[in-house]
Amino acid sequence: MDSLESLFSLRGRVGFVTGASSGLGVDCAIALAMAGADVALAARRGERLERLAADIAREFGVRTAAIPLDVTSDEQIDAALARARQELGLVDILVNNAGISPTGRAENLPRATWDAAIATNLTAPMMLAQRVARALIDAKRPGRIINMVSIYATVASSIYRLSAYTAAKAGLLNLTRQLAVEWAGYGILVNALAPGWIPTEATEAGIAKGDNRERMERWTPLGRLGRPEEIRGPIIFLASAASSYVTGAMLSVDGGYQAW
Repeated sequence: MDSLESLFSLRGRVGFVTGASSGLGVDCAIALAMAGADVALAARRGERLERLAADIAREFGVRTAAIPLDVTSDEQIDAALARARQELGLVDILVNNAGISPTGRAENLPRATWDAAIATNLTAPMMLAQRVARALIDAKRPGRIINMVSIYATVASSIYRLSAYTAAKAGLLNLTRQLAVEWAGYGILVNALAPGWIPTEATEAGIAKGDNRERMERWTPLGRLGRPEEIRGPIIFLASAASSYVTGAMLSVDGGYQAW
């Protein structure tokens, strides 16, 4: 690691990003491609994936694969990873980004809503991580797993009623630590990335409602919301040799929100 290229290059690596058809998943995929990795983009909206995969391949000169995937289906997970391996090679960077954030008063939250949040935000990352890790262990290859958590993995929300989401993200954060401990001996580093308030297609309407934006900015030490592209550097760091002694950690990209 004696040059900028050797620290941050992902050439020869294969990334797999869930929730890659919109929001921060797009920037996660772009980040890996910027650093030279071939990238499998996975999400439920196939047409969007196809367009994005083509754009990334053209702009960065890497190989891409657009793979429709419902992360709550084990069968689809197996098929998606098999296709990624067939088209791009062994996946050695997994970004668990897909997620849902249902709202509702905790005392009235339907069981189905709770189950869906846990299935998407916690169970699915585990199922993906275990399959990627198993393949890497069998191949005697190192790898990186990056779990997208949230500021609400460590604190509660006073803006939205997010009991299921906060519980799932807190669970995912501690799962990150456990997997890091269990797989460290195989050279598989497992870390979490915790974004703060970053407007995306899924969140901008809620941010714009009432005085939400003003409150978010007031409670963020940097005094502003984040930009989607500000997730790219942290993703490259956690996926590259630059973070070779980092595992079981949570990297916050929140403008200082959790530092108060």
